[in-house]
Amino acid sequence: MYKFAQKAEMSINIHPSWKQELKEEFEKPYFKQLTEFVRQEYAQHTCYPKGSDIFSAFDHCPFDGTKVVIIGQDPYHGPGQANGLCFSVKEGIPHPPSLINIFKEIQTDLSVPYPKSGNLERWADQGVLLLNATLTVRAHQAGSHQGKGWETFTDAVIRTLSARESPIVFLLWGGYAKKKIKLIDADRHHILTSGHPSPLSANRGYWFGNRHFSQCNKILTDLNNKVIGW
Repeated sequence: MYKFAQKAEMSINIHPSWKQELKEEFEKPYFKQLTEFVRQEYAQHTCYPKGSDIFSAFDHCPFDGTKVVIIGQDPYHGPGQANGLCFSVKEGIPHPPSLINIFKEIQTDLSVPYPKSGNLERWADQGVLLLNATLTVRAHQAGSHQGKGWETFTDAVIRTLSARESPIVFLLWGGYAKKKIKLIDADRHHILTSGHPSPLSANRGYWFGNRHFSQCNKILTDLNNKVIGW
């Protein structure tokens, strides 16, 4: 297992399948610098998610089991929110606005009840990689860990998935996520795009009605894959 850092609060294991696929990335100078930056940030400041959750998206969704990828930008930076999966919050935490709009669209698209829990581990365990471009953040400071190397790492993750033989459904919401299209082999994989579920975008008509969840499940069915229980 790959050890992210030596201190107990930052000792993180990543799933063996990802360790194998990304082993060259872990040895690159930028990643070693990133490791040191994150170690210092967690030692000197309150940061999210907790150390053991930084690679949670990978631990819940092994490389070979990845069927769907959703790309976010930053972890939530409020207390108790971030759990290492984009758009997801821990059990019992109020749902942030973007997550509310995601659940509303699922409710309309699939005629399923609005869920009580905002913890999306249930998606990840079915093969949905919930990947933030930046995996850590300083408390109450959105974007504070951007430009430190995380984006290089997560871009490598997307390229590695794109090179995989079996098709994946990529759900790209908003301008930031859509920029990742250039990393994806569109001839091999399926890409669905829409506006971001944030209120600013959703209230302008760029999110609601995209029907990404039913579309995604239809693609999975056509690929003879088990659908996602959204």
